Amino acid sequence: MTADPTPAEAFLDAVRAELGALVDGSSLTRALYSTDASNYRIVPEAVLTPRSTGDVVTAVALARAHRVPVTVRGGGTSCAGNAVGPGLVIDFSRFMNRVLTIDPGASTAVVEPGAVLSTLQDAALPFGLRFGPDPSTASRCTIGGMIGNNACGPHGLSYGRTADNVVSLTWLTGNGDIVTAGSGGDALAAVPGLDSFVARNLAVLRTEFGRFGRQISGYSLEHLLPENGRNLAAALTGTEGSCGILLEATVRLVPRAPAPALAVLGYPDMATAADDVPNLLPFRPLALEGLDAQLVDVVRRAHGDAGVPALPSGGGWLIAEVGGASSEAAVEAAGKLAAASGASDAVVLPAGPEAARLWQIRADGAGLAGRTADGRQAWPGWEDSAVPPERLGAYLRGLEALMADENVSGLAYGHFGDGCVHVRVDFPLEANGTLMRRFLERAAALAAEHGGSLSGEHGDGRARSELLPVMYSAEALRAMEGFKALLDPDDLMNPGVVVRPAPLDADLRRPQALRLLAGDGFAFAHDGGDITDAVHRCVGVGKCRADLRGQGGFMCPSYTATRDEKDSTRGRARVLQEMLNGGVVTGGWRSPELHDALDLCLGCKACASDCPTGIDMATFKSEALHRSYKGRLRPLSHYTLGRLPQWLRIAAPLAPLVNLTGRVPLFRAAVAALMGADRRRSLPVLPRRPFRWSRASRTGTGRTGGPKVLLWVDSFSDAIEPDLPRDALQVLSAAGCDVEIAAPGACCGLTLVSTGQLTAARARLRRTLDLLLPHVRDGRTVVGIEPSCVATLRSDLVELLPDDPRAAELARSVKTVAEFVTAIGWTPPRAAEKLLVQPHCHHHAVMGYDADRALLDAMGCDVETSSGCCGLAGNFGMEKGHYDVSARIARDGVLARASASPDRRILADGFSCRTQVRDLAGLDSRHLVQVIAEALRNSADTPGAPPAER
Repeated sequence: MTADPTPAEAFLDAVRAELGALVDGSSLTRALYSTDASNYRIVPEAVLTPRSTGDVVTAVALARAHRVPVTVRGGGTSCAGNAVGPGLVIDFSRFMNRVLTIDPGASTAVVEPGAVLSTLQDAALPFGLRFGPDPSTASRCTIGGMIGNNACGPHGLSYGRTADNVVSLTWLTGNGDIVTAGSGGDALAAVPGLDSFVARNLAVLRTEFGRFGRQISGYSLEHLLPENGRNLAAALTGTEGSCGILLEATVRLVPRAPAPALAVLGYPDMATAADDVPNLLPFRPLALEGLDAQLVDVVRRAHGDAGVPALPSGGGWLIAEVGGASSEAAVEAAGKLAAASGASDAVVLPAGPEAARLWQIRADGAGLAGRTADGRQAWPGWEDSAVPPERLGAYLRGLEALMADENVSGLAYGHFGDGCVHVRVDFPLEANGTLMRRFLERAAALAAEHGGSLSGEHGDGRARSELLPVMYSAEALRAMEGFKALLDPDDLMNPGVVVRPAPLDADLRRPQALRLLAGDGFAFAHDGGDITDAVHRCVGVGKCRADLRGQGGFMCPSYTATRDEKDSTRGRARVLQEMLNGGVVTGGWRSPELHDALDLCLGCKACASDCPTGIDMATFKSEALHRSYKGRLRPLSHYTLGRLPQWLRIAAPLAPLVNLTGRVPLFRAAVAALMGADRRRSLPVLPRRPFRWSRASRTGTGRTGGPKVLLWVDSFSDAIEPDLPRDALQVLSAAGCDVEIAAPGACCGLTLVSTGQLTAARARLRRTLDLLLPHVRDGRTVVGIEPSCVATLRSDLVELLPDDPRAAELARSVKTVAEFVTAIGWTPPRAAEKLLVQPHCHHHAVMGYDADRALLDAMGCDVETSSGCCGLAGNFGMEKGHYDVSARIARDGVLARASASPDRRILADGFSCRTQVRDLAGLDSRHLVQVIAEALRNSADTPGAPPAER
């Protein structure tokens, strides 16, 4: 006899019958959506990614019929647990994400709820307009999410909150009614009973709500008052999905400031900086931000001084953005503000790269503040309090005293001009939420004492709703309950938030995670060998969901191609975290959900540098493969592509036969299938003689007494492109170097690492240490040709051999050609070439491309950079099942750039990158050493090159 379905199963059956594959109740998807950017973990029953308003209306009607709660979600960047819930989660970001219209005459835009803020800004740019509020997550947060939380951002100071910038909302109530929420005389008639509700509550609405600009906690019911325009649209803004669902919004746009400048003001500490805020507000800055010096130190530790612009001395800074009719006028106005400040030091930055870099540090604050100054994990919870600006200095001193008393710490930053403070605190959540609760209760009382708000733009969510009685009377709380009842009488819209709140220490994610320590794979040294801490570096800020290639970003190529949460760095981290929790993903390292999430990870390492938290998903993928297949039969590609250097050595004597096979389509497809590769891929063309068979490989070159170099020829340069080491020899010789060639057999083991064959990789790396380190101790710098191999010795080597002190010694001594020749001050030859440069992902992530760019600039090259992955990424794009995503990444990236600039020759140092553009588009490309060597040969004073053996 078949058991009756549970209520959840009955709902899923019903909603799937109506909406099909748009609804997903799989364990993988439930794991992905079990948390947002908060401390909370609530596993939903199912996730809906609607394509139309009709889909939403249908799903909510069925949820109401089956008494299933509904939570809406945009970018999933909510810090307070606003976007997690136990029933149906509706994700608007995947399909309902369009900017529908821009009306430049009315200065308005109509958008769907999943439209990303940066998409709206791009659409408004040609008209000289923008949306005023701009959270730091602008590249991935949605307008629906901003309306849900009443977001503000740095420019809330000049343009107001989101509530101040909404014109009308198309709103689905919990009853299933679709209303148009606007403002004006009869606006309240859209919701039956609302007019009489306001009349009954006039006194409390006038005295307890809207006391200062950043009073975001609770509902903003002051907008309903007749003197405030009976603005229902503004009142619904900030209700956090608890009063219904946004279906469409008309928002107000504002003119763009033409050329703002920054006045960066240094103070002894953050509280002293806050004291100066009231003195600066009369200058009407566009933004006035606070930034703790220790946050900048985090950037310096990760990226060096080059990652930080020139800043004044001090322990804390105010960053004032000042507008002007021209750049000169803005700089002059910023100078006047700085002169009137109480700062001990100041720097004025005009609009440009330095100012942009400082704004990026500020924008990355949530991720950077995820670790305290001494490296401990820090958490949201009290990350968004606000007080009137004149009370900010005293409030910060009280907050610092409270943290000292509770023996916790955090790095402060925020929108100081509005009195809003962001700080993540190192609560010991790995144990429990006891200390967090005590701290939040005391901090709430402190904020109320200063006339403040528990939230200044993030909303209350599950973190602070329980604390609302600290700042509101019982009468005000009843008013909020009454307002919700008019719109959601069955309490199915995001229950547990604002009204009838869940306990703030319920459903915490971190205490549920099993502690897992490093074993015989990676050391996870930056996290003390604790894999659980390492994977919880991901705090959900979601930068991996943003396409930042236009700003030089590389992360995350798979998400950019698929727009599926499981293919983002954050999504993969969530599945890893669920694996540790064991509630939904129950099979440990071998869980199919985990391998599904990791499958399209290219191993590009871009997240390690581009994500402000520093999480490295390539390492987790390799570790997962290592632990899953240890002692077991592996996928075919691990034995072929994963051990390609060995196969290349075996194939070298058979080069003519291998090349003939590659030219015959039937044979090529058969060989690809035997390798576990996609049949559409070509086979490499092998040279007649690998480099190791040449005279040059045994002789070295250059002059005695010059900088001492050991040229390390990687497996691919040796076996497939022997002209590269010859050109590298010519370049190093021209630079006056004393060059020796590393003996054959020095291999970084990258293909083993990327396929998770870590035991074999460690053995290979020990052999490489034996071969290379004696030369290092003889005073030579190891110079590599292939950037991914250099990156492996610079990063993975010390992680895989943490107990071998030789590993760190070698890692410090490995350089790219560009790094080495720029460090010795060599002047390269001139070459007036127009180049399209595709940096290798590992080059970008581990070494950075600054030295290469400086060398190309010194040569006089006209350079355009294609940021983002080429899509091949070593074995990834070759493997069966990955071709389509690999090709899509390339066609949206480097191949689109190449098509738009056919007069530029492609420079790609990575063997994978050169293979990709040739394989997919038949385009030639060159390595940097080939560009320099060609320029040397074309110059009048070319030093002699070693004889070619081609």
